[in-house]
Amino acid sequence: MSLVQFAVTILVISSFLCLYRIGRGPTPPDRIVAIDILGTLIVGFCAVLALRTDQDFYMNVAIAWALLSFIGTLALAKYLEGRSFHE
Repeated sequence: MSLVQFAVTILVISSFLCLYRIGRGPTPPDRIVAIDILGTLIVGFCAVLALRTDQDFYMNVAIAWALLSFIGTLALAKYLEGRSFHE
């Protein structure tokens, strides 16, 4: 088993664990953390694809996904705190 296959296997298992926590999370903050981790895992998938195919397009997707995931997590955290988006 190569290092890339091992990395993909770990990413897939972690993704399923995150999806389980998103579906069964007892509280909304647990679900938000799982969604944030899932976004990080998708960035990892893009990085592995970029290494495997030698195309930099996947790294561009990974950077964009990371930025959107970060902004989305901040917005959800602020919403759950009870403050509006313009504060």
